[in-house]
Amino acid sequence: MSQEAVVAGSHNAEIGLPAAWEILSAGGRAVDAVEAAVRMVEDNEADHSVGYAGYPNLLGDVQLDAAIMDGANRRVGAVGALEGYRHPISVAREVMDRLPHNLLVGAGAARFAEEIGMMPEELLTDETRRIWQDGIDGRLPGKLELFRGPLAQLTALAADPEHVQGTVNVVARDKHGDLATAVSTSGWAWKYPGRVGDSPVVGAGIYADNRYGAAGCTGLGEISIRGGLVRDMISRLAAGRSLIDAGTSAIQDLLPIALEFPQSAVMNMIAITRDGEVASFTTSDELAWVHMRDGDGTPVREQSVHVDWPGVELRR
Repeated sequence: MSQEAVVAGSHNAEIGLPAAWEILSAGGRAVDAVEAAVRMVEDNEADHSVGYAGYPNLLGDVQLDAAIMDGANRRVGAVGALEGYRHPISVAREVMDRLPHNLLVGAGAARFAEEIGMMPEELLTDETRRIWQDGIDGRLPGKLELFRGPLAQLTALAADPEHVQGTVNVVARDKHGDLATAVSTSGWAWKYPGRVGDSPVVGAGIYADNRYGAAGCTGLGEISIRGGLVRDMISRLAAGRSLIDAGTSAIQDLLPIALEFPQSAVMNMIAITRDGEVASFTTSDELAWVHMRDGDGTPVREQSVHVDWPGVELRR
């Protein structure tokens, strides 16, 4: 029996939702739809949090994380710290489809991307190079190339609320009732080389299970990794709690961890239930999300549910 299809994503996924909806409305698979949507965002040069033109690490290298998960069988593919390829979500998809592994990182992920026929390219644009250089020079006494101390001493540069979080999350249900989710990010700006956030970590930044729901999150990945945010939320759905209650309570449970990052702790999550109900959650003052269903000619924007983190005061 055909079921209602729906696709939804973080605010920056708007550019990719029509491509996803074209697949879903034709009876295609949710896992194909979420990949298609995320690829469009990875191509968006105006979005510095994902793919091409993403913010670089401390050394000026763009390193990307991504993951995709199929709720029909809980198969997953993920990559971390991938350099030189603008579509980490498609590399992750091929990890899922071709390999007996779930996650490839660094040089191994790049080698695999080359093996599957992807073309390497420079991801650092003139604009992101300028933003990186201004960010380093603005807070580092002298030039980075003159710094002789351990690079770890500079990681405080990454604790910048304007550049810490940024990810695209897309969730979908197809007409067969299957769920899927995909996430992609360039991570913290000015991060320590090799840092991997929550996006490719199953259970922290991504999860999909047809029996209960699917979700992806963005924000300060160190928090969601330590709290296993997305898997925790799905477990609350499995226990019979409503979507709003499950999402709100799972994020609130992270407060003790968030208090360790009083100026940069932000968490956003989008989730879909097995019945196609969708909601987005944020600890920020406000955040929009987008979705498409039957009858929607273009993506529809809504405001996320606000989740309060008492004691966390974000610098504006």
